[in-house]
Amino acid sequence: MTIERLPQKHYPKAEIGRRGMALGLDFLGVWLVSSLLGGGDIGIQIVQILVFVIFWLILRVLVVYNNQGQSLGRWAFDLKVLEVEDGEVVGRIPDLLSLLKREVIIGLGALLVSIALSNIRANPTAILLVLPLAIDCGTALSDAQMRQALHDRYCGTFIVSSRRGYSLDIKIKRLVDNMRRNVRR
Repeated sequence: MTIERLPQKHYPKAEIGRRGMALGLDFLGVWLVSSLLGGGDIGIQIVQILVFVIFWLILRVLVVYNNQGQSLGRWAFDLKVLEVEDGEVVGRIPDLLSLLKREVIIGLGALLVSIALSNIRANPTAILLVLPLAIDCGTALSDAQMRQALHDRYCGTFIVSSRRGYSLDIKIKRLVDNMRRNVRR
């Protein structure tokens, strides 16, 4: 008796641009909430950081865990996060601990970007705080096979295209095409 390996189900890789837009949408929502609930002073504010961290974990861990691997940004751009075992994508949502580790890593980079945005007027060198997030996410560009960022590799996760979502990128393309057609007339 031999053990026969079943063929793996194909999961389409998510494009880097869509992943970036989904992360940007999630970041924008959390950053706006933390900016409104935090103080208006320039500098690093503990209340704003706490609000950012709490909302980031709610949006990117709890919502993803309870919403079939999709946060608000991933839902808007038809993406979902799945688990990777032994270099192969498994068709299940990562467990809560893996999601938490993943989002702590990327959330730290997002928090630094938030601090940079809040302090860019007073200290232009604050733009350097963008580097950790750029390095983390930029590794997905060099990984041609799996397109995993550092936080994905560490936590064993993978971002795939999904059928369930809002298709915001497609709707924006249609809107731009319609606007171009109307301008030409």
